[in-house]
Amino acid sequence: MQDIIKNLPKLAKDKHKENKNFFAKLKKKPPKQLDYIMQELHNEEFKRTDCLECANCCKTTGPLFTDKDVVRIAKHFKMKQQQFIDTYLRIDEDKDYVLQSVPCTFLGADNYCSIYDVRPKACSEFPHTDRKKFQQISNLTLQNVAICPAAFNIVEEMKKRIKV
Repeated sequence: MQDIIKNLPKLAKDKHKENKNFFAKLKKKPPKQLDYIMQELHNEEFKRTDCLECANCCKTTGPLFTDKDVVRIAKHFKMKQQQFIDTYLRIDEDKDYVLQSVPCTFLGADNYCSIYDVRPKACSEFPHTDRKKFQQISNLTLQNVAICPAAFNIVEEMKKRIKV
């Protein structure tokens, strides 16, 4: 798995133009069954992919924390919201709450998340490949293929299955 993760940024960069063109066409004319196809591709890939072997998303990027995430996670830690924010988060250039640093503070050496049951929505939905109206998040997906081997595989399979 470590070899795959190490090579992923280069693989994604090599495929970037091809993927960008594919998503541009997909956005213009999404197939009627796109959401079903994406759900199927997502489910098939995650039967083969164990996130605990990888955790590259947690090691290299940080999620956005919504206000609801902050409330839920602060409550989990029995902290006041502002105390949780001051301890773990910062505001980024887009005025969103993000982690102060990566890798994620809540990621253990065993790749387990210490707040898994209350994790941010962005984490529970990552890599967003089973999202409805998938074509609307093509820019996010182009970023995620460089981080997540499963997202990379799903996009490669998409290009075989969906002719645009």
